[in-house]
Amino acid sequence: MIFAAISLALLSAASQSAAQEPPSDGPVLSLPAPDAGQTLPDTTEPEVLQNAQTYAAYRSDVTLAGERELLSGADLDATMDALSQYYDGDRLVNAQIAYAALVAARNPEFIDAVRAVADYYGTETAAAALTHDPMYVTGFMGADTAGQTVAVAIDGDVTDIREVGARYRQAAYDLQHERWAQQRARDRQERLSSLESASERLEVQFRAPDTPAAAPMGASNTLFAQPEVVDLDLPDLSVEVGQSQLQPDERRVGRMLSLAALDAIEDGDMTYMDRLLDDPAVERCMSWVRLDLAQCVAAGHFKYEDSFCIAEHALNDVADCLTATRAPSEAVSN
Repeated sequence: MIFAAISLALLSAASQSAAQEPPSDGPVLSLPAPDAGQTLPDTTEPEVLQNAQTYAAYRSDVTLAGERELLSGADLDATMDALSQYYDGDRLVNAQIAYAALVAARNPEFIDAVRAVADYYGTETAAAALTHDPMYVTGFMGADTAGQTVAVAIDGDVTDIREVGARYRQAAYDLQHERWAQQRARDRQERLSSLESASERLEVQFRAPDTPAAAPMGASNTLFAQPEVVDLDLPDLSVEVGQSQLQPDERRVGRMLSLAALDAIEDGDMTYMDRLLDDPAVERCMSWVRLDLAQCVAAGHFKYEDSFCIAEHALNDVADCLTATRAPSEAVSN
C-alpha cells in the first residue's frame, strides 16, 4: 500500500469553528460529541483522552532531553528523572495505546464501520466481541488504513526516541573529556532513590483545548495545547513512494484499533476499555527497563556513564518496548 502524506497540525481552539470543513490533506481526529442536552463535567476528561495526554507529555520530555545541553551532572540527572516519571507500572503502556486509539479514530471509514456493526448487533454484543479478540476489529472496513496510520505514527515516535538515544550514547564518549564527568559518582544511592520516586512527581501539564468535534490532530509531542506555547512549527509525517512499507504487529495494533472502536460506541464507559489498555507483554518489557536502568546506574563509577545508561535503557530499550511494527516480509523470488 502506498501512503499519502499525513499532515500534522497543532490543535488550536481559535483556528477553527465547527462549521469549517476538515482539511482534505490528511485524516482528522474525531472525538465523540456529547448527546443533546448532556453536559460533561468541566473538571473531568475521558480516560482515553487523559492517557493520551500523558503520552503527549512523555514525547515532549523526550524532545526536551534531546535538546538539553549536557554541561553538568545535574543535566544528566534532569533527563534521567524526567523520563523515569513515565516508566512505573503500566503508565506509559496505557498512554501509548490511548494515543494510538485517537490516531485510529481519525479514519472516518473505520469508525463508520464500527458504528454500523454496533447498530446491527447491539453495543453490548459488539463491545464484548471487540474485547474478547483484538484481531476481530481488523476485519472491519477501513481497519487496514487505520492500522497503517497507527503504525506510521508510532514508528515515527520510536524513531525519534532512538535518535535521542544515539545522542546520549555519543555523549557518553564525548563527556569523558570533561573534568566534571570524569569525577567519581558518589551519589549512587541518592540517584537510585530519585529514580524510584520519580513516578510520584509526574504532573502532566498538557490539556485538551476547546475544539470542534472534528479537528486536525498534531504530532504526538505537540498533540495538546500548552498554555505557554503560542506557535509551533510541526514537521510533516509522510511515507514516500518506494520506501519499505511498515508491517504492523497485528495483535498490538488490533488492541489499539479495538480501543478506538470501543471509544466510538461506548461513550466513555470504561467497563471494557480498561481491559484493552492492559498489554502484559509490553508492561513486562517496561519492568525490565526500570530494573536494567537501576542496575546500570548502580554499577556506574563516573558521571559520563550515566549518559550511557540513559541511552541504552531509558531510551533505546523503551523504544524497543513501544514498537508496534515488525520488519517487512521479504519477497519470495521466483
